[in-house]
Amino acid sequence: MKTIDELLDEGVAGKRVFVRADLNVPLDGTTITDDGRIRAVLPTVARLAEAGARVIVASHLGRPKGAPDPAFSLAPAAARLGELLGADVAFATDTVGDSAKAVVAALGDGQVAVIENLRFNAGETSKDDAERGAFADRLAELADLYVGDGFGAVHRKHASVVDLPARLPHAAGGLIATEVGVLKKLTDDVARPYAVVLGGAKVSDKLGVIDHLLEKADRILIGGGMAYTFLKAQGHEVGASLLQEDQIPAVQEYLKRADERGVEFVLPVDVLVGTSFPDLKTKAPADPATVAVDAIPADAMGLDNGPRTNELYASKLADAATVFWNGPMGVFEHPDYAEGTRAVAQALIDSDAFTVVGGGDSAAAVRILGFDENAFGHISTGGGASLEYLEGKTLPGLAALED
Repeated sequence: MKTIDELLDEGVAGKRVFVRADLNVPLDGTTITDDGRIRAVLPTVARLAEAGARVIVASHLGRPKGAPDPAFSLAPAAARLGELLGADVAFATDTVGDSAKAVVAALGDGQVAVIENLRFNAGETSKDDAERGAFADRLAELADLYVGDGFGAVHRKHASVVDLPARLPHAAGGLIATEVGVLKKLTDDVARPYAVVLGGAKVSDKLGVIDHLLEKADRILIGGGMAYTFLKAQGHEVGASLLQEDQIPAVQEYLKRADERGVEFVLPVDVLVGTSFPDLKTKAPADPATVAVDAIPADAMGLDNGPRTNELYASKLADAATVFWNGPMGVFEHPDYAEGTRAVAQALIDSDAFTVVGGGDSAAAVRILGFDENAFGHISTGGGASLEYLEGKTLPGLAALED
C-alpha cells in the first residue's frame, strides 16, 4: 500500500487531504478521559499540515443511531486535537452539509479542520452498498486525497473506511503502517517463546483469535470474566461469576486441541471475589476475599486474579520473547480489583520480550494505572481490529488501501 511518505514526496501543499482517523475517545460528559487515540494520529496530521496540506480530519465516536446526537459530538476531540497541535482547529457541525463545506472551503494551507461524527449520517454504517456509496460520494467532494489512519476502524465495512478511498487517490497514514508492522511480528517469524494473555468479559469475543493462536502461540494465559467459562469447562463451580454456558463445549474443544498441540493453557489458581459488583463511580471499598478457584462461594463472583495467580502469570511471561496482551484481568477501574491487571502490565515491562498491548480496555488500563506507555513495545489503538488481524481475517479498511 502507498505510504504517507510517498504522498508527501509527491507534494500535498494546497491540496485538501481527508484523514480518516479514530477519535473514538471515552467521554465523561464532554470531558475526554483518555486521549490516547487522538495522540496516536497526531503525527500524521502534523506532518500533513507542516507540508502545507489542508487537512480534514474525520472519525466516528460511539454508536449514534445514524442521526445527530449531542452526546456523541466530536467537538471535545477537535478541541483536544487543537491543544496537542498547538494550533487552531476548525470544527464543522455536520459531516457533508453546509457547515462542512464552509469550514473546508475556508481552510488555508497548513490548516486543520475536524468534521462532525461520521455516524451522524446513516450512510456511514449502512449495509446497503448504494447508501454507503452515496455518502462516500458526498465526502469525496470535500477532498482531493485520502489518508487512512484510523486503525481502530479498519475491520469495519463503512463508507469512510472502504468506499471513500475507492473514490480518491489514497495512502496509509503513519499509524496504520506502524500497527500493521507490529501485527506482522505477531504472525510472521515470531520470536519464541510466544505468550498471549487474553482477558475481558466474554469468551465469545475471543473464540476466533484463540482458534487461530492455537496454531501460533506457545502459551495462552486467560483472565478476566472469560476465565470463569474456562474454569467451569474444567469442572469448577464459579458461583455468581460471569459465565457463558453456551460456550463451554467450544472451550473444552480448545483445551483439548491445545493439549494435543503442546500449547500451554494457563488459568487462574485463585481469584478475588465479592458478593456484588463494585461501585465504579464512588470507588467505595469493596472488601474482596481471596479464594482458590475450586472454592468460589455460590453467592460470590470472581472479579480479579488472586495473588498466587499473579505470581504464576508473571513466571509464565518472564522467559517469553514475544507477548501479546488483550483484555484486563479484572475490574481494573476499581482499586480493590486492579492488581491482576497491574501485575500483567508489570510482568510485560519486566520481561525482555517484544510486548504488544492490544488496544481497547488493555490500553486504557495501562494509562489509568499510571504505567509509562514507552515501557511497552507497542500499544495498539485498535482492539477489535488487532484481534481480527490475528484471526487471519482480511480487514476491509486495509484492503481498500492496498490497490
